[in-house]
Amino acid sequence: MVIGIIALFLIGPDRLPAYSAQFGRLVRQLRDMASGAKDRMRDELGPDFDDMDWKKLDPRQYDPRRIIREALQESPEKSVTTETTSAPEAMESAYVKRKRMKQGTPAPFDSDAS
Repeated sequence: MVIGIIALFLIGPDRLPAYSAQFGRLVRQLRDMASGAKDRMRDELGPDFDDMDWKKLDPRQYDPRRIIREALQESPEKSVTTETTSAPEAMESAYVKRKRMKQGTPAPFDSDAS
């Protein structure tokens, strides 16, 4: 209602019917484009279109915490740990592993470098 009153003052009463008709055509074209896209997807996807969970693809449903939680709950196909590494060592970060490996080893030295 407020937008209509503001439009009446900005556009003027003589041009308002033309602009409102143009706005109506724009909304109708957008609706036709959306239904055309939906029909095209239905044709391209075939029977999978009806089985698809569209709410899952909604960007407003994106929750990185949920995605990470679901990824961590899945059982991996290959075990990360091997028989030679213990469980606490396998859970270490890469930084801690590198730091532990470098302790007691000299820095690399290239005799050919100038």
